[in-house]
Amino acid sequence: MSDLHELTIAVDLRDEISETELVELSWHLGIGPPPEHPLSLVTQFPVVVVDDDGTPVIEDDPRPLLAGRGAAARVGGALCSALADRADLPRGGWSLTSRQEVHPDEFDRIGELLSWLAARAHDTHAAGDGAVGIGFLRFHEAEVPDVLRVEGGRVGWPT
Repeated sequence: MSDLHELTIAVDLRDEISETELVELSWHLGIGPPPEHPLSLVTQFPVVVVDDDGTPVIEDDPRPLLAGRGAAARVGGALCSALADRADLPRGGWSLTSRQEVHPDEFDRIGELLSWLAARAHDTHAAGDGAVGIGFLRFHEAEVPDVLRVEGGRVGWPT
C-alpha cells in the first residue's frame, strides 16, 4: 500500500522576494539551477546514512522539494511546477503553481517551504482567521482533497 498524496499549490506572492530567494525558489520548483549561496528558505535536509564502519549517521542532503516532472506514479496526471512574473498585473509579484506526489515523511521539509511561501502570499490568500490558504492535499485513493492552510507559521496537514 502506498502513502502517496497529491500536493497542489497555487499561490500569488508579493514582489518583495529577493533575487537570491528567487534563485532558491526556482531550484525547489525544478526550474532553475542549484543556488550558489547557502540555503535560506529550507536550511536543513537531514538523512540517515550508514558510514564505512556500519554506523548510522545523519548527513545533510539538500534537494529540491517541488521539482517532480512527468507522469505521476499513483495520483494520476502529470507532475509540474511553474513560477510566473506578475509584473504586468495590478498586484505584481509572482504566481506559483505546483502539483507533486509527496509522502508524509516529506511533510516537515515541504511544510517549511509552504510556511515561507505563506508569509509572502498576497492578502487575497488570507482567511478571516489569519490563516493563509496555500493549496490542497489529497490521499491518492481519496476523491476529494483537503484544503492546506498555514496558520502561525505552521502547515495544518490533514490527519
